[in-house]
Amino acid sequence: MAAPIISKNIRVRHPDHFVVGDDSIVDDYCYFSTRVEVGRLSHVCTGCLVGGGGTKHLFRLGDYSSLSSGVKIWCQSGSYVDDLIVSCPPGIHLPEELSHGDAGDVILERCTCIGANSVVMPDNRIPEGVTIGALSFVPPRFPFEPWSVYAGIPLRKIKDRNKANVLAQLDFYLRALDARDKK
Repeated sequence: MAAPIISKNIRVRHPDHFVVGDDSIVDDYCYFSTRVEVGRLSHVCTGCLVGGGGTKHLFRLGDYSSLSSGVKIWCQSGSYVDDLIVSCPPGIHLPEELSHGDAGDVILERCTCIGANSVVMPDNRIPEGVTIGALSFVPPRFPFEPWSVYAGIPLRKIKDRNKANVLAQLDFYLRALDARDKK
């Protein structure tokens, strides 16, 4: 196993809650302001933002998964109708009964991918094998089906993903990594 490649040109607000798995890459100019777990053999491309919720919420990118350039992941978002939209002063937290926005972990299971410049809102679990096309908007608590392709605004299922082919490619890479690691 190889150590992850993490650009020196990223910002991590909570470094004690930033974990990146073996053989993974985090590219330049990414910003992380919540708890983050990146799985094995995964890739966060240039210019991604993962934010909202401080250490209260978690973003997890599963093994063998990726965020394309410019993806925005939000684990917390205020209501533009009912909330004052400002940054809370350090150490001061708005009581839950006064907040009307959306909040929750964003979990991407293994073999998932979010296309370039897409936005994923809070409280989403994206199941194994799901891909989301570029420039898509994922609303909170979207009901995904595993091994499916989604795209658009509004987000909709486009077709099923070729699970057998994807898993055959994964098997190839895992065998190649195993052979590399035995050298």
